Amino acid sequence: MGDNFLVRVLVIEDEVRLANNVAAALRDGPGFAVDLAEDGAIGIVLAENQCYDLIILDLMLPRLDGPSVLKRIRATKDNTPVLVLTARGEVSSKIDLLNAGADDYLSKPFDLGELLARAKALIRRGKGIAHPTLQAGDLVVNTLEQSVYRSEQCIALSPMEYRLLEYMVHRPRVIVSKRELLEHLYDFNWEHHSNVIEVHVSNLRKKIGGDNRLSSIETLRGRGYRLLL
Repeated sequence: MGDNFLVRVLVIEDEVRLANNVAAALRDGPGFAVDLAEDGAIGIVLAENQCYDLIILDLMLPRLDGPSVLKRIRATKDNTPVLVLTARGEVSSKIDLLNAGADDYLSKPFDLGELLARAKALIRRGKGIAHPTLQAGDLVVNTLEQSVYRSEQCIALSPMEYRLLEYMVHRPRVIVSKRELLEHLYDFNWEHHSNVIEVHVSNLRKKIGGDNRLSSIETLRGRGYRLLL
């Protein structure tokens, strides 16, 4: 999805902190607008009166629970992709959700990077976009396959290295702080003084830089990192 491609997402979630974290992560993506509903009844009103590209729906909601909201949405022949957030681990519950019209589900607690990847995949699927790619210089990132190529050579990355790279490819030559990366790539239970970002950046720099290239990721002391491609 390009920078000028506006998509609208409805997040129906009564846990305020979680809802705000999800909304902040989505809004940071180019072209995302996000509406919040704190219970199922408000969610239904918004879903019936606005046009959304994706609905993120919690199951345990006040006033009207998630399954009832999903049933109401599908009863109106609304085919908006729905990503369900659930704390239920039973296989039967997940099968019931998919049979009821959910397009995907994510079990709590979850990683914000995984939620973003699933959300973008559902939006693209709904728009009929089969193979979306991001490109910075000769670096190509396929966000559906979560594969990375440079000069047509495949680069094997760990899941967190991939999320870090995708986040930075959306912001070429923009300085991204360590705190921003921590807040957007992890759930809110991260350690504020951890050096995990430095480790991932160092490994990623080596993998995408190659043997004879200048560094592709610049470290700006006290400010953050910048993708130079």
